[in-house]
Amino acid sequence: MKTNSKNKASQHVSQNPLSRRGLEEASISIQNINKSYGPVQALQNISLEINRGELFGLIGPDGAGKSTLMRILMTLLFQDSGTATMNGLDVVKDYKKIRKIVGYMPGRFSLYQDLTVEENLNFFATVFNTSITENYDLIKDIYIQIEPFKSRLAGKLSGGMKQKLALSCALIHKPEILVLDEPTTGVDAVSRKEFWEMLKKLQEKGITILVSTPYMDEAMLCTRVALMQKGKVLDVNTPQKLVENYDRKLYAIRSDDMHRLIQDLRSWEKTDTAYAFGQFLHVTGKADETEACEFENYLLKKEHRELQVFDIPPTIEDVFMNMMNE
Repeated sequence: MKTNSKNKASQHVSQNPLSRRGLEEASISIQNINKSYGPVQALQNISLEINRGELFGLIGPDGAGKSTLMRILMTLLFQDSGTATMNGLDVVKDYKKIRKIVGYMPGRFSLYQDLTVEENLNFFATVFNTSITENYDLIKDIYIQIEPFKSRLAGKLSGGMKQKLALSCALIHKPEILVLDEPTTGVDAVSRKEFWEMLKKLQEKGITILVSTPYMDEAMLCTRVALMQKGKVLDVNTPQKLVENYDRKLYAIRSDDMHRLIQDLRSWEKTDTAYAFGQFLHVTGKADETEACEFENYLLKKEHRELQVFDIPPTIEDVFMNMMNE
């Protein structure tokens, strides 16, 4: 990808068609947010516009700044500079009003583990001056899966069940915005799939959803995503557009000795990048001038056996790795 990532970060609001609809449709507006922890710059001039009804993803590894940004939006942390609004409400001045219209799932399970499933849900309903019965229609599809265990202590639930309970508690007061901080981390693959199906159904009901995740495959399930690394936004777009804009030659390579393979490729002057992706390495050449046959001939001279080298289309993870290198 030949574009300048710094320019992208500053221009993404005007480049994205969803954002061009106008700020009046922005459910979450973030302008020039900065946050430091001592010498560590956790967020660096972050600006984003998230439209009403979007399922928007913050995508990046640990330390990217995702949780810090979410805590600022949830009025749990003050930014050093910049502004942010949730449905037009300022996160500093209007924090009490924001807490009434937003549902939040923090990164760690934060419900009362010594209360039962039903007691936790009743507690959160009471906090927001409502009841399970009044808003049951919103949580029905989720809660019905854990209702048979309503008398079980929350601390005794499996990871997937805890996830469903936490989501039910975040929804019980019918929030307009749902903020989920890495909700599927540490959860099995089946529960992850079920969770994203639930999010899609909630999006269909008009709820704006902001979700963070380190899993690149989950990025493809979002309306739009912001790729983040070390407190910066690398790019914002639909997952499909991000992949389409990747214009490098990309190869999948494997041999009988994968450990030696990656060492040999990274030490070759014609290799630009080489990363492990499942059973293969994803490899690019310097200036995209290295052809598949050149990689193959070089590796055959290095006595690699059972060699496979072929062109592949990029994934969102390839896009992210390329932007990090820029």
